[in-house]
Amino acid sequence: MTLAGAGILLIGIAFLILSIFLAKVLNHTAFILQGVGTTIDRLPDQLDGVLDETSGLIRNTNDTLSDVNEKLDTLTPLFHIIGDVGESTRKVTSSVNDFTVSMKGKLEATDEETRNKKLGGLYGMSALAVYSVDKGKSLKKRKSFSRMSTFHSEGEQRAFDIQRIKEEAKDSAKAGKYVADDL
Repeated sequence: MTLAGAGILLIGIAFLILSIFLAKVLNHTAFILQGVGTTIDRLPDQLDGVLDETSGLIRNTNDTLSDVNEKLDTLTPLFHIIGDVGESTRKVTSSVNDFTVSMKGKLEATDEETRNKKLGGLYGMSALAVYSVDKGKSLKKRKSFSRMSTFHSEGEQRAFDIQRIKEEAKDSAKAGKYVADDL
């Protein structure tokens, strides 16, 4: 056997070892691809369950958002009323403060006896202002209770309507009026 024959023999043995190694790698790759195929075959069933749960979650979220929006629409006028009351109170307080400052300036310019007389008038005017503000607050409180009871009764009516709509939807779903494609 010559050197060329020995070289060819060594190349043949190396090719045989390489072929065995590649066969094992390809066999392992085929096993992995078979597992991937099995997983992909099961994937649609699993995704159907996940998508059903997700669509239910989205429906519940939409119902909750709708309910929150209705309640915010109910409360929006109340916030406007509170803002108007705050603005009115600020204006009254500002007017009383301006009046007090002007009266103080006038009192400082007069003599002691006249000042005492005007001071009595100022105290009387201040007492009248305090009484008027307190009386206004008590009237507003009475009105706010009637408004709150109105809000309460409207809220109960809306809660009843929502419950009724949910029951109708359940009955319709049980009767088969809605199909999954309608959603």
